[in-house]
Amino acid sequence: MRRRQSSVLESGGLMDKWKGKNQPSRICLLASLSAFFWLGLFCFHFSVLGGGSVALDTSPQLHQASFNGDSSNPETEIGLERETTVDNSSKHETPDPVQPTDENPPPPVKPKIKGRTTHHEKQTYPFMRALRTIDNKSDPCGGRYIYVHDLPPRFNSDMLKECKTLSLWTNMCKFTTNGGLGPPLDNTDGVFSNTGWYATNQFAVDVIFANRMKQYECLTKDSSLAAAIFVPFYAGFDVARYLWGHNISTRDSASLALVDWLEKRPEWSIMGGKDHFLVAGRITWDFRRLTDQESDWGNKLLFLPAAKNMSMLVVESSPWNANDYGIPYPTYFHPARDDDVIIWQERMRKLDRKNLFCFAGAPRPDNLKSIRGQIIEQCKNSKVGKLLECDLGESKCHSPSSIMQMFQSSLFCLQPQGDSYTRRSAFDSMLAGCIPVFFHPGSAYTQYTWHLPKNYSEYSVFIPEDDVRRNISIEERLGRISKEKVKEMRENVINLIPQLIYADPRSKLETLKDAFDVAVDAVIDKVTKLRKDVIKGRKDDDFIEELSWKYALLDEVEATGPHEWDPYFSKPKKDGKSVSNS
Repeated sequence: MRRRQSSVLESGGLMDKWKGKNQPSRICLLASLSAFFWLGLFCFHFSVLGGGSVALDTSPQLHQASFNGDSSNPETEIGLERETTVDNSSKHETPDPVQPTDENPPPPVKPKIKGRTTHHEKQTYPFMRALRTIDNKSDPCGGRYIYVHDLPPRFNSDMLKECKTLSLWTNMCKFTTNGGLGPPLDNTDGVFSNTGWYATNQFAVDVIFANRMKQYECLTKDSSLAAAIFVPFYAGFDVARYLWGHNISTRDSASLALVDWLEKRPEWSIMGGKDHFLVAGRITWDFRRLTDQESDWGNKLLFLPAAKNMSMLVVESSPWNANDYGIPYPTYFHPARDDDVIIWQERMRKLDRKNLFCFAGAPRPDNLKSIRGQIIEQCKNSKVGKLLECDLGESKCHSPSSIMQMFQSSLFCLQPQGDSYTRRSAFDSMLAGCIPVFFHPGSAYTQYTWHLPKNYSEYSVFIPEDDVRRNISIEERLGRISKEKVKEMRENVINLIPQLIYADPRSKLETLKDAFDVAVDAVIDKVTKLRKDVIKGRKDDDFIEELSWKYALLDEVEATGPHEWDPYFSKPKKDGKSVSNS
C-alpha cells in the first residue's frame, strides 16, 4: 500500500506545479493521471507479490472432508497436511490419490519449473466417508456398517453340498443343519432348557458366524460406508477336508484362489485388505504350514502375504502372530431370545454344587509334557473330585447331557491343555456356571481377550503346570479359596455367559450381545483405529510380532519388557495339529 500512496502524492504535486502556467486541456490531464495510476499498480504487483508472472493462479484446490461433514472449520478437518507443487499450466491437473497402505506409499511429488505455486493441502482417503458416519447421531448404524463380499459358491455353499467330505472322521452333514447348530438335543434328563439346545460340532463356527452375519442389523451394499468388510469363506471346512491324505497343492488351492479373487476387487485396494476379516472354526495351526514338504501339517493360508493383512478369527490364535484373533468355541446353547439367556443364568445361580472340582477328558500318554495323567489321578483319589474319563469308544464323555450335568454340579472345572492350548470344554463349563481352572495362560488368558476380562482372577483360577508336575494337591489349592470369593467368581462367570455363546443365527437377541456381536464390535474398533492412525501418520514401527500375545493384555511399554508368562511362550509349538480337543 505504501507504493500506491506515493504515486497519488506525486500526481497531486504535478497538479500544483502546473498552477499559474498555461494549463493543458482537460483531456491531456486525465490521460496523464491514468498513466501514472497504471504505472503505480504494476510497480505494486512486482515489488509486493514478487511473482514472475501476472497470470492468475488457476491451480486446483482440494477440499478435505471431516468427520462431521463440515469442511469450513479447519479444527474439525481430518487429514495429513503435505506440501505439493501444482503446475499452473494445466488447471485440470490434480495430485495422484494416495493409497493408505504401508506397502504402497504415495510417490514423491516432483517440483515443476514453470509457473509453480507451492501450498499445503490436506490428503483425502477412500475410507473417509465410512469414518464420517461415526458422528452421524441420527444414524443408528453410523460407524458400524459391514459390507459382505459375494463370494463364488465354491468358497462356501458348495462345501455344504458336499458335507460328507468335510471330515475324515465325522459325517458333518447333520452338524451343518439348522444354520450350523446341528440337530436339537433332547432334554430327557432335565439338564438343558426346553429350547435352544443343539448337538453343535466344536468346529462349526464358520457356518454359524456367516449365518449370524445375515441377521446383522447394519449390513450395507455400499462398501464405501463399511467400517469393516467380511469375507464369508468357510476356511475351517476347507482345510478340514484335506488335512489327511492330500498333497499341499490340494490343501492350498482354495486359499490361493480366494486371495486371487479378493485382490482383484476394488474393495481390496482401499486398504490392501487391512479392513477385511474372515472366520475359521479351527485352531490357527491348521493354517500355518511352515514348509512345503508334503508331510507338514495344514495349509499356508495365514502365511500368504495378502492374508497377513486380513484379520482371521479362529477358536485358537497364535501368541506369536498378529493376524489372528481368538473367538469362543461354540457351545450347545443357542438362544433365540434374551429371556432364554436370563432364565438360564438364574437357574445356574441356584444350583447346589456338591463337587469341589471335576475334569472331563482323556489322558495324553504320548505327550510327555501333558499333565492330564496327574490330573486324572488326583480326581480319582479325591472324595470331592469328579471325573468323566473319555476314550476313543462310546462313553459319557461324548454325551452333552452327561458333560453339562457334571459341570453344573461342580464349583471348579479343570481345563488343562489338550492337543493344543485350548478346549471347547472351557466354554461348556462356564456356560454351566462352573469356575474354570487353567494351567497354561495360552488356554484362555492370551486367547480370548475380546470376550474375557483381562483380570483373569475375577472369573478363574490359575495353577501353573509345573505345580501339578511337582504333585501339589489341586484339592488343597482350591479348598483354600474362601466361600465369599467362590461366590463372587461364580457370579462373574454367570454374567459372562451371554458374550460366550452364539445366539441362534435364525434370530437376534434384543439387548444382549453374544459372542458374534462382541467379535464384530472388536473388528470394527480395530479397523477404525487403524484408519485414524493412517490419517494421522502413525505407524507401528516398534511393534514386535513375536510378542503379539502381550500387546492384547498390556500397554506398549509393558509388552516389550519381561513378564512372568514369558517361559510359557519362549518356544513355538512345532506340531499344533488337533485331532480332538476333548
